[in-house]
Amino acid sequence: MSFVNYHTKEINCKIVYYGPGLGGKTTNIQWIYQKTSAGNKGQMVSLNTENERTLFFDFLPLDLGEIRGFKTRFHLYTVPGQVFYEASRKLILRGVDGLVFVADSQVERMEANLESLASLEQNLSAQGYEPGRVPTVMQWNKRDLPNIVPVGDLSQKLNPRRLPEFEAVAFQGEGVFETLKTISKMVLLNIKGGLE
Repeated sequence: MSFVNYHTKEINCKIVYYGPGLGGKTTNIQWIYQKTSAGNKGQMVSLNTENERTLFFDFLPLDLGEIRGFKTRFHLYTVPGQVFYEASRKLILRGVDGLVFVADSQVERMEANLESLASLEQNLSAQGYEPGRVPTVMQWNKRDLPNIVPVGDLSQKLNPRRLPEFEAVAFQGEGVFETLKTISKMVLLNIKGGLE
């Protein structure tokens, strides 16, 4: 849930990038961080572990507008993809306002995508969230590779709720800001709806 700081007149929103290991979550965050002007971002924090190649989590505030005179600040996080980091995933999901599910488009990664999506829904439910009520965007990453699942199949297997979805090549920035812009708007609309 978003946190309102009346002293600084800021609404802080948390967006979590979730998906299988090595699917592109960290690459998305790093691209956004590199392309965001210094005045609009905080420090990126990385906690590396012995077995996890990617970042443990990232922190990135991003100003995107105002709601009733309050600035909105987005904090972007990634979760570790490997299954044995389940406790960390649950912790990072606490207080989430929006989700980006980053799927690896490679044929051989479909099972990992399905497992990660099931894990996401279980972890949300365990914390009292209704998975269908948390603003979510689907991203089909690694569309530049030769052995990929057609978008229609990804949609059918991973997006039965017909959430907004984007094709991406995160390391080149393709689809990265489109995904972020859509989830940010969805989170803001959700917050505005709660304030009225």
